[in-house]
Amino acid sequence: MLKPGRILLLGGTSEIGLAILDALRLPDTCQVILAGRDEQRLKAAATGLRGQVQTLHFDAAEVTGSKSLAAAAFAAGPVDLVIAAAGILVGQDELDTDPDRAGLLVQTNFTGHVTALLAIAERMRAQRSGTIVVLSSIAATRPRKANFVYGAAKAGLDAFGRGLADSLHGSGVRVLLVRPGFVIGRMTAGMSPAPLSTTPAQVGRAVAAALAGDADIVWVPRALQVLSIALRLVPRPLWRRIRR
Repeated sequence: MLKPGRILLLGGTSEIGLAILDALRLPDTCQVILAGRDEQRLKAAATGLRGQVQTLHFDAAEVTGSKSLAAAAFAAGPVDLVIAAAGILVGQDELDTDPDRAGLLVQTNFTGHVTALLAIAERMRAQRSGTIVVLSSIAATRPRKANFVYGAAKAGLDAFGRGLADSLHGSGVRVLLVRPGFVIGRMTAGMSPAPLSTTPAQVGRAVAAALAGDADIVWVPRALQVLSIALRLVPRPLWRRIRR
């Protein structure tokens, strides 16, 4: 099991991000940095964690200040593990009539990760070690009309994660891309679970297991990898008829 000394969680109140930390069974000596917008929620999340926890301001909707974020996170020394888990989910019907909100979703789920992770990758490349976990989604495989803005943002993040992994190859820095299916949790409350649904705890355990190995992509559950191939083969006229 990976035993990092210092961890940065971007999206410090994320259910999946916190589930990953829980699954890692961190020692009390571990230093955890929870980065997010709401200080009160960050402090509440910190109460359930082991190790030495501190908070840091991070707003994924802001595309400036990434250098300052990285400087603050690495100020006390090398960061061994970064988990990029910030994200929001808004129904497509709402986004269809509110393009500004659609832009905010894209900034939060994609652009903010790009700027933050580029600044973090620069630091990790200099220290020649570390692991970056990027939370993608099955939605990145082929965006559907029922949530195409969200799917497009995740597709961009997925492509960025793969490109980042290639750019860091040989540097000593690893990128793990995580592709879960429908996750039953706070973000999807009120929605009917899709086939092959999972939970934050299941994603956490799968990521922890992958970190202990040498995989660069993990599907949760594993059956989604086969499903993703089938999704790409569906003829477009039929694809347009899929409601969700």
